[in-house]
Amino acid sequence: MTTEVLVPNLGDIDEVEVIEICVQAGETVAAGDTLIVIESDKASMDVPAETAGTVVSIAVSLGDMVSEGSLITVLEDSEDEPEKSVNDAPPAKESKAPTEPETVDLGATPQEAAKQESSVAQSSVFEVLVPDIGDATGVVVIEVAIAVGQQVEENDLLVVLESDKASMEISAETGGEILEVCVAQDDEVEQGSLIAKIVSEAAQEDASDVTSDSPTKIISDQNDQSSAPSVTQSAQKPVEVPATNSAKPSTPVYAGPATRRLARELGVDLTGVQGSGQRNRILKDDVKAFVKEQLLAKDGLANTSSLPALPVIDFARFGPIHDQPLSRIRRRGALNLHASWVNLPHVTQHDEVDISDLEDFRNSLKPQAEAHGVRLTPLAFIIKACCKVLREQPTFNSSLHPNGESLIVKDYINVGMAVDTEEGLVVPVIRDADQKDVWVLSGEITALAGKARDKKLGLDDLSGGTFSVSSLGALGGTGFTPIVNAPEVAILGVARLATKPLWVGDRFEPRKVLPLSLSYDHRVINGADGGRFMVRLTELLGDVRHLAL
Repeated sequence: MTTEVLVPNLGDIDEVEVIEICVQAGETVAAGDTLIVIESDKASMDVPAETAGTVVSIAVSLGDMVSEGSLITVLEDSEDEPEKSVNDAPPAKESKAPTEPETVDLGATPQEAAKQESSVAQSSVFEVLVPDIGDATGVVVIEVAIAVGQQVEENDLLVVLESDKASMEISAETGGEILEVCVAQDDEVEQGSLIAKIVSEAAQEDASDVTSDSPTKIISDQNDQSSAPSVTQSAQKPVEVPATNSAKPSTPVYAGPATRRLARELGVDLTGVQGSGQRNRILKDDVKAFVKEQLLAKDGLANTSSLPALPVIDFARFGPIHDQPLSRIRRRGALNLHASWVNLPHVTQHDEVDISDLEDFRNSLKPQAEAHGVRLTPLAFIIKACCKVLREQPTFNSSLHPNGESLIVKDYINVGMAVDTEEGLVVPVIRDADQKDVWVLSGEITALAGKARDKKLGLDDLSGGTFSVSSLGALGGTGFTPIVNAPEVAILGVARLATKPLWVGDRFEPRKVLPLSLSYDHRVINGADGGRFMVRLTELLGDVRHLAL
């Protein structure tokens, strides 16, 4: 029995990149073994085998962008697999390759030569079929990227299919020439439907060698079909192939289903968009940038609206240098932070709060913390206090509607907490934080921070935040300006706790003072709102008894 391994739930993330393939066809794996590693702009995630078995085929390649539900591998359960000889079950990848053409006797009669030419072409025509689409119905061809006579390479896009749930790209699994296109845009197809026929490159070369004196090339097909899910050998009557091969009409477009859907919605022809992803793959941001550029150019604003370029300096003139590549998380994080900074008018308000009483109370709870098996940190109280203020001032728990005319106020409170890792800054999310006490919050803070540093965060751990807290702990200075994690509208920065002399009653006393910095989107929150938020937050942290009210 075979089992399909699919990309798991990605939360609100459309696409992730395949950054590592840990198995190969024919390899035996155990339950829990990592098959591939996928990565978004926030974190990496291992995709393990849920059952033991043998890898029949691998449906992804390094650098592919995949979405939830995409096929990763096909496993054959080890307990169900009988002993087989090598000839009984060749690997799926090998079954897709054309068989070696027969040798043609150049001294044969014209009738014999025609038969030999047909023999040379046997197994050279490949049928591309709709692969396993599960229980999806109403699957429609939304894009045809090929034409008859076009030369394609392995992994080139052929067509794009779409159901009511997702889109799927069908790529060439062998290089060659498009002999026939069997579908058109808006056609409805099902599993096993014929998409196209491809004459393999090897067969073209062999046929060319043996038919140099013949005005036409004849292709004859076999009835023997391969077991590969998307490419089988043809079983049709002889077909005449054009004597000359035409070049590709256009450069192949590399883009994921979500990107293609966005392009269709915006009316963008992807052949004119420059991709910034791996292998020049077109991303959503590329489509948006293209649209923005076209609109600005139309209004005559293309030159005046762009930021001035920084000078390019040859630093090697001043001494030895070396390149240090940024991780994907750092690259994407930098883009997100830059987008937030240039699109949101940031305002930051700073304040200090005396948490001496809170610290005394927290230290008195150490025996209870040990009983709960958690480490009770100040961050748990800070998040608890933030949740209380967010309930009282829901504007800080909202997002600005894309039309700019209304607010989307969330009735749930999911607090993101910034965690520093070797790969860069990640922000895992504590869901329904307002419904949890400090014991549960402390446990989740420790667990999420550990998963972040061990690269074990799931993509669902990183989505759905409504408000963020960035605590620098012992590293932080006297304050900083955190950048809002858009589309959220506010973020709280917590600097280093310090002991300072404060006037208490009739004398100075050493008190534990915590610096706070609240950044917010000034389109949504004004200074008075920010002031009220900070006053209430410092009141709660200054006297922890208010958290119980």
